[in-house]
Amino acid sequence: MGNFIKDRKPQDDPWTPYTGLEDVDNLPTGDVYVPFEEWQSQKEALKLRNNRLGVILENTDDVAELVPDFDRLDLVVLQFPKMADGRAFTQAKLLRERYGYTGEIRAVGDVLHDQVFYMQRCGFNAFEMRPDQDIPTVLHAFDEMTVTYQPSADEELPIWRR
Repeated sequence: MGNFIKDRKPQDDPWTPYTGLEDVDNLPTGDVYVPFEEWQSQKEALKLRNNRLGVILENTDDVAELVPDFDRLDLVVLQFPKMADGRAFTQAKLLRERYGYTGEIRAVGDVLHDQVFYMQRCGFNAFEMRPDQDIPTVLHAFDEMTVTYQPSADEELPIWRR
């Protein structure tokens, strides 16, 4: 089992990232995710596949452009290129709260164990951890805080209204 966590449990990752999409017929079998720009240019052909589909976004991509395709997208991958870049937090929050996306939202890149609690609050439910990270330590981080004050993707009401 690798460094992948979904729904707070270590799991094997069933998804295959795929780039360089030139011919949809040459995609590997199984569940794949493609870069957003390739999704935009090939989505009609991709939608005909029988397997699950996902898309990986850059931090500058507008998540609103995915809304018409929610019925066909099972996975949205959001990137953390470095620790100090938190734009993916906002993208996840928008996907869950504003646009009502219910599929898997995955964090990849510089995903740190001390951020997974906050990522989960924003709507992430899957995490691709770096190979140097200890999965038991990451799993413990989900429970380090027991009280939250603000409403978020995982709790609609602020503490004073609960």
